[in-house]
Amino acid sequence: MTTLGLRANLAQFSLLVGVNALVGGMIGQERTVLPLLAVDVFGLTAFTSTLTFIAAFGIVKAATNFFAGTLSDRYGRKPVLVAGWLVGLPVPLLLMWAPTWSWVIVANILLGVNQGLTWSTTVIMKIDLVGPARRGFAMGLNEAAGYGAVAITALATGYIAQHAGLRPEPFFLGLAYAGLGLGLSVFFVRETHAHSRLEASQHTATSGSAHGELSTRDVFLLTSFRERALSAASQAGMVNNLNDGLAWGLFPIFFADAGLSVGRIGVLAAVYPAVWGLGQLYTGGLSDRIGRKPLIAGGMLTQAAAIAAIAASSGFGAWALGAALLGAGTAMVYPTLLAAIGDVAHPTWRARSVGVYRLWRDAGFAVGALLAGTLADAVSITAAIYAVAVLTGLSGVVVLVRMYETHPVGRR
Repeated sequence: MTTLGLRANLAQFSLLVGVNALVGGMIGQERTVLPLLAVDVFGLTAFTSTLTFIAAFGIVKAATNFFAGTLSDRYGRKPVLVAGWLVGLPVPLLLMWAPTWSWVIVANILLGVNQGLTWSTTVIMKIDLVGPARRGFAMGLNEAAGYGAVAITALATGYIAQHAGLRPEPFFLGLAYAGLGLGLSVFFVRETHAHSRLEASQHTATSGSAHGELSTRDVFLLTSFRERALSAASQAGMVNNLNDGLAWGLFPIFFADAGLSVGRIGVLAAVYPAVWGLGQLYTGGLSDRIGRKPLIAGGMLTQAAAIAAIAASSGFGAWALGAALLGAGTAMVYPTLLAAIGDVAHPTWRARSVGVYRLWRDAGFAVGALLAGTLADAVSITAAIYAVAVLTGLSGVVVLVRMYETHPVGRR
C-alpha cells in the first residue's frame, strides 16, 4: 500500500540517503586533487583553461538535470537513477589514466551526466516519499548526506595524494562509490512514482502556484521567470553554485600559491562542504518551522561575507574560518531552495520544476568557472573572489525583494 510520510517510508528513504552519499563522493574525489593535477601534471597555467573541467561539468549537469525530471515523470524514477550510475562507472578510470587534459574534460562530461541523473532523481524520490509535512527536513538529510560525502572524500583524497601522489590512488574511492551505487540502485531501490500520484490527488496548492497538468515549456517558463518564488529560487541556486565553482576550482590554487601543502589544502577543501553538509541536518528542519525565505536570503548574504573574508585574509586559520562560514551560509540555502520548489510546484509537474531549477542552479558551475577564470587571468585571483562575493550579495537582495514565503508556517 502506498503511504506518504517519513516514518512510513523510513527504510527506503534511508537507503536513498545512503545512495546520495555515494553520489556526493563522486564529486568529492575531484575537489582537492583535480585543480592541482591541472597545474602540476598537465602544466596548465591559464586559469580559464584550468577551470574548463568545471565548465564542462556544469553545462552537462545543468542540461541533464532538466531532462532527468522529464524522464523520471515519463519512465519512472528508478530507471533514470540506474542509468546515471552506469554513465558514472568510467569516470574514476578516466581520471586515473588520462594522458591529456581533454580526457579529463570527457570524464567531467560523464560526471555531469552521472550527477544530473542520480542526484536529481534521489531528490525527486525523497520528495515523493515524505509528502509535504517534512519536506525541508527531508531535503536537509538528502543534501547533508551528499555534501558530507563530498567533504569526507575531499579530505581523504588530499591525505592519499599527500602520501601516494596525485594519481591514481586518490581515485580508487570513486571507483568503489560507482560500483556500490549501481548495485544498491539496481537491487534495493524501489520506484516512488506512485507516491507522487497519491500526493497529487490530495494536493492543496500554495498561493501563486499553477494547478494540474502543464506542458514542459510552461513549467520551464514558470520556474525560470514567471512565478516569483520559483524564479527567485532559480537565480539564487545559480549564484550559489557559481560561488561553489569558485571554491572548487580556484580556492585550491589560491591556497597553493600561498605555500600551503596538499594535505592542508585538502583540509580546507573539506571544511566548507563538511559544515555545509552537517548544517543541513538542522537548517532543513528549521525551514519547516520558521519558513523558507529568511534562510535563503540570510544564507546568500552570509556566503557573500564569507567569500569576501577569504579574499581579504591570509593564513590557514583565517581561511578555515572563512570556509566554515561559507559552509554555514550554503547550509542555510541549499535544502531550503529545494523545499521551496516543492512547496510551490504541483505534484503533477514538480519533478520537471525540480529539473528546471537544477538546470539553472548547476549552470552556475559553468558561469562561475568562466567568470572567475577570466577575471583571474585578466586581473588576479583575489579580484575574481571579490567579484563573486558581490554577485552573491546581490542575489540575496533579489530574494528579499522578489520572493514570497512559500511555507504555511512562515506566512502566519
